[in-house]
Amino acid sequence: MGFRCGIVGLPNVGKSTLFNALTETQAAQAANYPFCTIEPNVGNVGVPDARLDTLAKIAGSQKIIPTQLGFVDIAGLVRGASKGEGLGNQFLGNIREVDAIIHVLRCFENDDIQHVDNRVDPLSDADTVETELMLADLDSLEKRVPAAAKKATSGDKEAKAMASVLGQALELLREGKPARLTQPKDDEEERLFRQAQLLTAKPVLYVCNVEEESAASGNAHSARVFEKAKAEGAEAVVVSAAIEADLIGMDTEERLAFLEELGLHETGLNRVIRAGYDLLHLLTFFTVGPKEARAWTVHQGAKAPEAAGEIHSDMQRGFIRAETIAYDDFVGLGGEAAARDAGKLRQEGKEYVVKDGDVMHFKFNV
Repeated sequence: MGFRCGIVGLPNVGKSTLFNALTETQAAQAANYPFCTIEPNVGNVGVPDARLDTLAKIAGSQKIIPTQLGFVDIAGLVRGASKGEGLGNQFLGNIREVDAIIHVLRCFENDDIQHVDNRVDPLSDADTVETELMLADLDSLEKRVPAAAKKATSGDKEAKAMASVLGQALELLREGKPARLTQPKDDEEERLFRQAQLLTAKPVLYVCNVEEESAASGNAHSARVFEKAKAEGAEAVVVSAAIEADLIGMDTEERLAFLEELGLHETGLNRVIRAGYDLLHLLTFFTVGPKEARAWTVHQGAKAPEAAGEIHSDMQRGFIRAETIAYDDFVGLGGEAAARDAGKLRQEGKEYVVKDGDVMHFKFNV
């Protein structure tokens, strides 16, 4: 499954530079002027996971296939985007299609790079973008909630549930709060709330784009962003897009040496992925054999048939059982055969909740 994150922010905060670095491409034209990105650039990258390499080595797998993470580079928003200013409507539509929002905030000083408001204030930038998203949601719900409420008077149960949950979201927005604070009271309201695709319902990861010297520990600007994220129950990471850009083209040894010199232990991509996984409540399971070792992603709480469905819909439809070995057992015992002999290979049924690191083989019949 992986997940798809939309990279948003004001113009000239480093969005496209970060996108290029994360996807190790030059697909996005990074330039020092607003609206450099007009059509959304999409890049899929393999999620680095040392466990996958270990499993492949033990199993003698010919190929290693990581799970995928999708990034969508969405053009810079400006005030009035919710009313169509700049290229607003198109971009708000792009945001609606992603699972989470990576909000890039400028946390560096550089007189050579123009800021649309001629100052560096990441909290103000965050408020500008968040306000436009809230205004767009407000406009949408002020039409939908009365319509649902009217329909509910005829006894329509779905309309009643929709009026309830979206009405709660509307009140939050009117108070200047994002729709993600809405609390659906049951599964039906949860389904309808997700179906509404509200922009401010999406989880947010703040990426503090700092100068090279602050990449290891952040700076005063990023500290303020972390306080904001904590207050909102959001996530935040520090990244230097300039450093990530410098890493493009380096081999593994060169990267490690370069990062060590800067006091860093991993790339910005790793930090973004880990924060993204936490944000979306995701986990990884593996399938391992002589042909390939492969990583897959599901939401926490997913049951075995759902995991099977990530591989192929027929596997979910005809699910019988899942042969499962915990990662530590697979590695500690030296592979599937030894784990089986030691009684560590379990036969799990339809109600089994997948755990992070599970090595799985699915039995199915269609």
